[in-house]
Amino acid sequence: MSKLEKVDVALVGGGIMSATLGTLLRLLEPKFKISIYERLDAVALESSNPWNNAGTGHAALCELNYMPDSKDGSLPDPSKAIQINEQFQLSRQFWAFLVKNKIIKNPSSFIHSTPHMTFVQGEKDVDYLRRRAEVLSKQPLFKGFEFTTDHKKIANWAPLLVEGRNPSEQIAATRIESGTDVDFGSLTEQLFDFLAENKSKVQTNSEVVSITRIDEGWHLVIKDRVTNEKRYVISKFVFVGAGGWALKLLQNSGIPEAKGYGLFPVSGSFLRTDNPELVKQHQAKVYSQASVGAPPMSVPHLDTRVVDGKASLLFGPYAGAIPKFLKQGSLLDLPKAVRPSNIRPYLSVAVKNLSLIKYLVGELVKSKSAQFDSLRNFVPTAKPEDWSLIVAGQRAQVIKRDARGNGNLQFGTEVVTSADGSIAGLLGASPGASTSVHIMLEVLEKSFASEMPQWRKSLQKMIPSLGKNLNDDKNLAAEVLQSTAKILKLKA
Repeated sequence: MSKLEKVDVALVGGGIMSATLGTLLRLLEPKFKISIYERLDAVALESSNPWNNAGTGHAALCELNYMPDSKDGSLPDPSKAIQINEQFQLSRQFWAFLVKNKIIKNPSSFIHSTPHMTFVQGEKDVDYLRRRAEVLSKQPLFKGFEFTTDHKKIANWAPLLVEGRNPSEQIAATRIESGTDVDFGSLTEQLFDFLAENKSKVQTNSEVVSITRIDEGWHLVIKDRVTNEKRYVISKFVFVGAGGWALKLLQNSGIPEAKGYGLFPVSGSFLRTDNPELVKQHQAKVYSQASVGAPPMSVPHLDTRVVDGKASLLFGPYAGAIPKFLKQGSLLDLPKAVRPSNIRPYLSVAVKNLSLIKYLVGELVKSKSAQFDSLRNFVPTAKPEDWSLIVAGQRAQVIKRDARGNGNLQFGTEVVTSADGSIAGLLGASPGASTSVHIMLEVLEKSFASEMPQWRKSLQKMIPSLGKNLNDDKNLAAEVLQSTAKILKLKA
């Protein structure tokens, strides 16, 4: 009979969320017995893998979906963009703390300064980008924000965007130097290394197949994917940070808080080039407007990526529709997630989002030449022989039941927590990894409410601005940006 393991904290999934929560808990409570269970043979192989995401340090510096245009042509509302930036600053401060305390030895192993730009075409979008820049350039967290319609200046910022383009075409761009490129795979691996070195068990090839409530907390059944043997774990607290797998496990746990949720899976791919001549000419992350009906995660962007010290360029994503919740999941993931409580939300989302479904179908039937035309819209001189297609990670957008029983497609992340806080899980996608510290602080607040008062002082040392809005205090914002930039070797 398999030995029963008893732990204080069970973390399901070997991605950035479990790594962040585990690190926070290990620093806050060294006595906790923590175990991590990852179904694949290594950590950071799904959404946290550097080739499964764009690596953008999402701070709303270039992503237009965080600050949509106003309906009447007035100045757009910056509140969501500021909120996302505030959340990213929590991550920057925590990462700086980890570097300062030698938990992570070299910041260049996971983060690099990379200007964030937005590029648009046509009179309507140029006007919108001008008004967006007028608002954001006045915000302390967006200091250094620049806007231009000048082809020569844009060519100076990002030559590939302008070379070969009609000089009379109306274009505009914004740029800010404080943007970042983040290798969340490297960061995740280093955090799990820290946990493994500090009395935490990181167990790979370990699939959680069952979660059941018992008097002592939660009973987990773990299947070894190599031997097919089963092990049993009792944990006081469970966090399910297993990407799209989280919904399945939360449903399996039987908590009423998971009822009514569904997931809308979206696959994706990128064009990638390692051509040193092209890479040398483009050192930025450049985002544009999404196509009509496209989900925010499908906003086209041309990105500098630095993985294992080597720079590449990615363009995409090209969205698709596969019913898997994980890249290495099952085609039955979506049908198996359907429950009586979420059938209506699924159907109502399908009816309300016909334009999204039409867009995804259109993307699926696009020819290779049509896909490449999307890149040429960004890079007029692009040549097919320089680029190859790579499959990105699987994303699963949250479908949430409303008060009427219908469903709404949520863009972002959502923490689902039981009433007693003993189990929590994360659903959703972008900005996800970039705001992992903010999200895990939310988990701590809900699931460790009695411990939080005594932990607050320690958290304040890790994240000096905790509880404050940086954008409301330009001096504090400047101080935090400069101090974290110095430690992380970034441009302030």
